[in-house]
Amino acid sequence: MSKHARIRMFQRNISTDEIKEAIMTGEIIEEYADDEPCPSALVLGFLESTPYHVVVAQCHDHVRIVTVYRPEEDKWIGYRVRR
Repeated sequence: MSKHARIRMFQRNISTDEIKEAIMTGEIIEEYADDEPCPSALVLGFLESTPYHVVVAQCHDHVRIVTVYRPEEDKWIGYRVRR
């Protein structure tokens, strides 16, 4: 869990278990193969019908949660496609 993700989770009152659930039941909607230091992906997951975006980095020896946020409707179509 990145420091940034921990701060955002605290600000948004989201638990680690909720993040895990969102990732496990969610879907990858964007992939960032060129991200450094590790490739990452944007996952759309729902917690009690509330949409969340989680950026997950896949490193060689671990997975890192980069950030988590609620997607804003004016910036996303169906929470899956950028406007």
